[in-house]
Amino acid sequence: MTETLVRGAKILSVDEKHGTVPFDGDILIEGTTIKAIGSNLQAEPGAQVIDGRGKLVMPGLVNAHTHSSETFFRGRYQGMPLEIWLLYAYPLLMNDAIGERLLYLRSLLLAMESLGSGVTTFCDDFFDPPAHDLDRLSTVFRAYDDVGIRANVSSAVMNIHTLDALPYAREVMPQHLQDMLDFGPPITTHDYIDYCRSAFSALHDRAGRLNFMIAPSAPQRCTPDLMVACMDLAIEKGVPYHTHVLETKTQAVTGHEILGKSIVAHMNGLGLLKRNTTFAHSVWVSEEDIALMGEAGMSIAHNAVSNQKLGAGIAPIRRLLDAGVTVGLGTDGVCSNDTSRIFDVMRVAGLIHSASGPDYSKWVRADEILRMATIGGARSAMLEEITGTLEVGKAADLLILNLNSYAFTPFNDATRQLVFSENGSSIETVMVAGRVVMQHGQLTTVNKAEIFAELGELLPAYLTEHAELERRNSIFEPTMAEIHRRATLQDISLDRYQGDMPAFDGSNLA
Repeated sequence: MTETLVRGAKILSVDEKHGTVPFDGDILIEGTTIKAIGSNLQAEPGAQVIDGRGKLVMPGLVNAHTHSSETFFRGRYQGMPLEIWLLYAYPLLMNDAIGERLLYLRSLLLAMESLGSGVTTFCDDFFDPPAHDLDRLSTVFRAYDDVGIRANVSSAVMNIHTLDALPYAREVMPQHLQDMLDFGPPITTHDYIDYCRSAFSALHDRAGRLNFMIAPSAPQRCTPDLMVACMDLAIEKGVPYHTHVLETKTQAVTGHEILGKSIVAHMNGLGLLKRNTTFAHSVWVSEEDIALMGEAGMSIAHNAVSNQKLGAGIAPIRRLLDAGVTVGLGTDGVCSNDTSRIFDVMRVAGLIHSASGPDYSKWVRADEILRMATIGGARSAMLEEITGTLEVGKAADLLILNLNSYAFTPFNDATRQLVFSENGSSIETVMVAGRVVMQHGQLTTVNKAEIFAELGELLPAYLTEHAELERRNSIFEPTMAEIHRRATLQDISLDRYQGDMPAFDGSNLA
């Protein structure tokens, strides 16, 4: 089995023994895994030897929540809250699903950018309406296999009509517009679970690093029987149960208006708060919600950049950590963030929580942020035994950064400089499962120039079609704006639902 020796580097292992304090040493990799970490290690004759002098070796970053379906909409939207933004990124009136070649390239592009910026693992909450198609899901897996990334991939589901998952929607939207939204019968719980079982049989554990995960879109968008059946299957298969919870004030209102209780309390009543549960966002969670989440030992994906771009608020990360909730970092989709760089999310997450109040002992520290970006994200993906730290027996998912760079000159504190100074430009080598997928800043698994040339040929026509789709869906914007306005003004005991931000009181609205 092929060996690789990284000799004489500074190692930031993020394990229990060393934490986020770097130490000098060697890393010996055999095949896909780390064989030894120590000093003066010896490799077999013919092993690849990497000179680690002046380098920092650290675990690959984990993107705990993203959506590959948004990758072609980078830079397309701004100044929109989620409820309006969804009209354009996930239109109610749809064209035919994106073609198979563009589907492959879209998935490939996200993985390429991710690897190039140090993300070795991501959770792709893949959503591909109007149907669940195993061949199309296989196309996504093939792209990730080709580029060499580690990934959890879903086929996200909802079976409640959009207008029944939003407060005030039936009241606010004119009937003639409602009549346009005939989506046909929703998928049944039986059919979705049957599809998921097929996905597990055909695609799960592909190449030893690509997994299928269960992702009901959100509790207000899925019937209780579907939510429970998804959890039963997730537990059976040992995979994450990945869902969106309380991203916006409107969703906090949704729980009380439609479910009669907090969305988290609703899920708890259904037995859906468990170790393998991951909530994307969790901005508008209450103290009671946080206590339930901590007791369950579940995880969240903190999408610090996306939440700010969509004006959703700031998640109460200190309170979630103190309650025992695992926190990973996510970019969310590229068109609610505009990059897939976790380094950007690290920096923003390291800064915004200082706005939580004057008690600086409760501000989120750089070492906590680094853990979120590595082992926290791995745990949220139920991959903590495989990746997230540099330890013997774990997969060799790692980054080698050049310390002779702007971000690390002078070299004062590796963790703080990773969080507040680095943007990914110091990365020289990226390894996933012992395979070098980027070297000297260049991807080794795909031809980037050829991919970009093909995208340049195919994307203009696709984006022209999407622009027409945006125009067609704009007729629903006044309704979504009114839903957002009403929810913003709603009193839902804001002292409990304000995250780490000042509560909205409506005074900033016209």
